[in-house]
Amino acid sequence: MLNSGDVVLAKVQFVDSAQIKQRPAVVLFEEMGNVVVAGITSNTKMKGISLSKEDGLIKDSVIKLSYIFTITEKAIEKRIAVLRKEKRRKLYDALNERLEKIKV
Repeated sequence: MLNSGDVVLAKVQFVDSAQIKQRPAVVLFEEMGNVVVAGITSNTKMKGISLSKEDGLIKDSVIKLSYIFTITEKAIEKRIAVLRKEKRRKLYDALNERLEKIKV
């Protein structure tokens, strides 16, 4: 079972190609076999929530708040880390802040 804050290795298809690649992502939530995740990159110059080796990753990385997508539970290969409560809070606060800026 997947939980919010799990860092997973998942098979991801990119929108600009038919290629499927294995990439890290953080689980935001799971419902009925669908998993909403935020992509993670090792390009630390990108904007987002920074992660370090202390967070359980192999190298310093960034959770990309602009790269949120839904995958099937079957696309997840394994759990590689779990974000600490403080880091999850920082992630959800940043997402909430972005959503509040949307005018409806």
